Amino acid sequence: MKVIAVLVLCVALFHQGYSNTLDSCRGRCGYGTDNNFSCQCNPSCERYNDCCSDYTETCKAETSCKGRCNEKYNSQNKCHCNSKCAQHSNCCSDFTDLCDSDGGAGGSAITDADIKAISETLYALDSNKASASELIIDPQTLIANSQTSSKRDLSPRHLFQYVDEGALFSRPTYAALLALLDNYHRMTGQAEDFTSQQLAEQDTFLRETISNTELGRELFAFLYTKGVYASEGDFIQDLKMMWFTLYSRKNNQMDSSGFEHIFAGEIKGGKVSGFHNWIQFYLLEKRGQLEYYSHSFNGPWLNYPDVMGMQFMWEGYFKQVGSAIIGCSPEFDLAMYSLCYITRPGKQCSLSLGGKELIIQTYTWENSFYGNGKKFIGSAFPATPN
Repeated sequence: MKVIAVLVLCVALFHQGYSNTLDSCRGRCGYGTDNNFSCQCNPSCERYNDCCSDYTETCKAETSCKGRCNEKYNSQNKCHCNSKCAQHSNCCSDFTDLCDSDGGAGGSAITDADIKAISETLYALDSNKASASELIIDPQTLIANSQTSSKRDLSPRHLFQYVDEGALFSRPTYAALLALLDNYHRMTGQAEDFTSQQLAEQDTFLRETISNTELGRELFAFLYTKGVYASEGDFIQDLKMMWFTLYSRKNNQMDSSGFEHIFAGEIKGGKVSGFHNWIQFYLLEKRGQLEYYSHSFNGPWLNYPDVMGMQFMWEGYFKQVGSAIIGCSPEFDLAMYSLCYITRPGKQCSLSLGGKELIIQTYTWENSFYGNGKKFIGSAFPATPN
């Protein structure tokens, strides 16, 4: 009987320990949700009130810069708090708050953890993204980063094997983007001159992607609660200015904007400049105006959105690495780039999509301004992983 009692006690203790493991953050701190556990250990858990009881003491202590600003690099640390951590994308989540005083709009109030949490939310809300049956790509040849300048066509087939235009392009946000893409001259130095209809198409794009989607409204709500914008009208107006106002990249001509550079693509200095949108890539490839050569990186995502860095020729002009978020909706593209530009202008911005990290690099346009000294978007794109 004593032996049986001991066995029962051991089993009970085992189950208690196993249960405690399920309810603990030990070894589980990070980004992303794991449905195998009864509680979570990522920044989003605070938003959804499903954190494990030891989340604060276990995870925040390991990933905080409190008392660690400007410390020497230590490979044993899970994150870092020195001047080089942003360059290597391994800062602790509260680095901007505690150590870096040069944040973006609302930067002093918006932490890296906040950005990762809202990007996960927006990722989940991208209901207009392409499904596996609506979009089929054929990446073909993968090359090393050291080979991206070779200008060799190593992929005989199109990158985009199939796009269900009927299902995707009839949706309001896609239709609004398509209406904009043919409004631009691709050569820098050639001034843009928009008709009243084309200007109206800019307003339609922002209305459809921001005001009329749950994803866009969630992005505004996040920035509103952080005190970046006082109203949705202020937000929309600021997006219109930063994305669509013209500035000069060449010969003092009003020849460029953030939207043209990132979504439509430009030619400057004898090569492709910008061009980070998958829909524009597909349309030009379909028309025979763009030749896909290879890719130098492919993201870890097994469905859409995914991320790729492509080499291609656009009617005689080469792009060494044209990175883009593949298969996402237009509103997701706009939201990710806007989120990063507003909160981390001119810096690398760390997002979390389905528990996997994506780095967006943004650049500010330094030669002209709008409003009270605000800077236009110069560029934004998925950064090449190390």
